[in-house]
Amino acid sequence: MSSKIWTWVMIVLVAIVMTGALVSAVRFLRVDDGVARALGAGTLLLVCLGAWFMYHAISFGIRTERLGRILEQEGGLPEDTVERSPAGRPNREQADEQFARYKAEAEAAPEDWRSWYRLAYAYDVAGDRARARQTMKKAIDMHRAAGTES
Repeated sequence: MSSKIWTWVMIVLVAIVMTGALVSAVRFLRVDDGVARALGAGTLLLVCLGAWFMYHAISFGIRTERLGRILEQEGGLPEDTVERSPAGRPNREQADEQFARYKAEAEAAPEDWRSWYRLAYAYDVAGDRARARQTMKKAIDMHRAAGTES
């Protein structure tokens, strides 16, 4: 729960910064100077791009959480059984073993979003965040395609 609070604190702080940038962009666009207007247009573009990225990141998090709740209700949520060092690094052998198990499950049931969710979890534990995110996106897309999006 603590990580959710910090996530929302960061979202609010980014929104405040983006609002300030938006106000500055509008002010620059109102000035009768080509350079100021170009700066305002560039700032406005960056704010729009930032808002788009923020929307997609929040949406991804909400959908990931939704799938996690479904798996938890079904009793299929992966358990975090990998030991961690005092610094928080996972035991490499255990993480590799868990990854191999979830990879085999995803290969055996490639049409089941649940197996891809668990594989994404294994990627995350193994420290491969890019593949974890990509695999979780696949699980989300499969869940949506199945028409089970609530």
